[in-house]
Amino acid sequence: MTKKLLIVDDEERIRELVQACLEDLGGWDTVTAASGQEGLNIAQIEPDIDAIVLDVSMPDMDGFAVYEQLQANTLTQSIPVILLTAKVQPSDRDRFATMGIAGVITKPFEPITISQEVAEILGWSD
Repeated sequence: MTKKLLIVDDEERIRELVQACLEDLGGWDTVTAASGQEGLNIAQIEPDIDAIVLDVSMPDMDGFAVYEQLQANTLTQSIPVILLTAKVQPSDRDRFATMGIAGVITKPFEPITISQEVAEILGWSD
């Protein structure tokens, strides 16, 4: 069965690029959200989301706040989350490790390998 990923990023170009890469190269279905709140709403109503690719730096509600709300909801707490971020400091890596996120992909990412990175983080590799 085809995997389905939710992509949450406030930058339309990034969202479209990640979507195209994951669909064309990964062979997965994707749903996109332009804000943290929209991402939360979709995660709650889409019953078969296998993973979420979540931007950290977004206005209104950042990726950390979105992740906390996903974890607080029994409908969404089991969905693995991969953070997409331009800024990864050593302290951030420690924070990510304690949060229980599936993994981190740093921006700028390599479009031709992002689906492979997602697969490796989630253990979806062949």
